[in-house]
Amino acid sequence: MTIYIALLRRDPDSDFGVDFPDFPGCITAGRTLEEAKEMAQEALKFHIAGMVEDGETIPEPSSLDAVRADPAAHDAVIMLVDVPAEPSRSVRINVTLPADLLQRIDRSTNNRSRFLADAARARLAQVA
Repeated sequence: MTIYIALLRRDPDSDFGVDFPDFPGCITAGRTLEEAKEMAQEALKFHIAGMVEDGETIPEPSSLDAVRADPAAHDAVIMLVDVPAEPSRSVRINVTLPADLLQRIDRSTNNRSRFLADAARARLAQVA
């Protein structure tokens, strides 16, 4: 497992928000602290999977000292989030879908593979 630092914040009138200093744009939220922790792990896992799929380099985790020195982190509680050290590699497959379904998918995303992988993960989580 690789452990990344997440920053947890909560405004009095809103949910718990979570962001990651090492992954700008990777944010999530939860109504409760427990839900925010779960959502943080899921968001980071999906963000990293997308980066791998796009051929981007996954950053090394920042040190605690580096995160604490950043003024943007001063109002946040530090939370540790672990993800698998080696994201699974993508494998090209051939899938047959009804044309109308494929058109609907294409209208809702610019990355078919990620869309189908996310849908499969969501369905598998329901049956697990």
